[in-house]
Amino acid sequence: MSNGCVTVFGGTGFLGSHVVRELAEAGRTVRIAARRPALPDWAEPGDPLELVSVDIRSKADIAKALEGAEGVVNAVSLYVESRSARFQTIHVDAAGQLARLAHETGIQRLVQLSGIGADPASRSAYVRARGHGETAVVAALPKAIILRPSVMFGPHDAFLSALAGLTRLPVIPLFGHGETRLQPVHVMDVARAIGRLLGSDPPERRLFELGGPDIIRYREAVELVMRELSRERPLLPIPFPLWHLLALMASPLPNPPLTRDQVVLMAQDNVANDAVGSFDDLGILPRSLRDSLPLCLAADAG
Repeated sequence: MSNGCVTVFGGTGFLGSHVVRELAEAGRTVRIAARRPALPDWAEPGDPLELVSVDIRSKADIAKALEGAEGVVNAVSLYVESRSARFQTIHVDAAGQLARLAHETGIQRLVQLSGIGADPASRSAYVRARGHGETAVVAALPKAIILRPSVMFGPHDAFLSALAGLTRLPVIPLFGHGETRLQPVHVMDVARAIGRLLGSDPPERRLFELGGPDIIRYREAVELVMRELSRERPLLPIPFPLWHLLALMASPLPNPPLTRDQVVLMAQDNVANDAVGSFDDLGILPRSLRDSLPLCLAADAG
């Protein structure tokens, strides 16, 4: 692939913004496609950045964003449903439509962001949609690359920020006994992987699962954050059935603090499969959560 234009759908989000920077610093022209696109704060006059307003549900908007592009990244995500945005609409219908339009436009290089554990048969509506979305994308564009990162962390993320918030409580509730295994991956490493996959000599694999070097239990992640913030709190195991009940009670709220999909996710290990593509295939040595924790939490505190 040349240094031609790459359209990043969701280019203002947590991962998308890092992808934009990774590609721009590699000399690519990057088109930031989002509902409310904006130049990043690091942008300078002359940077190869374009802005396009896109509703991922609109065929016309997608087609406009794909004009003249040589590569595409779909980093659009929806974690909590609302009346106007459903998992099926965003993760399946829109993702499949984007892949079909990319194929019709002659674009062969598309990276579809999904997640470890994506499964059309999952109990979680979110995870089911991710699984069906992968199928829809590959059916429309067989050469599309599916990228499944583990839980992502980095400055101003959702993962570490949530854990840091929990450490302010007098007692920290755990999902079950906190034994769920995670393989946290730095957002910058995922962005670098996408840059390599859109490079001139990408690997032949079409499915990648990306996890960091540390496989830790949820309890350990909480303890690491507490230690870094110099806060000692007792940990309280709470059975998963009670979490499901709490999520059900919170579901009528406009922005529920907890959903049943999140509870289902926290009951399942989130660890990369060795049988698919990995950072090793891309020549990337990922950052460690333990080593990155001080900078990430300091950024959130600032």
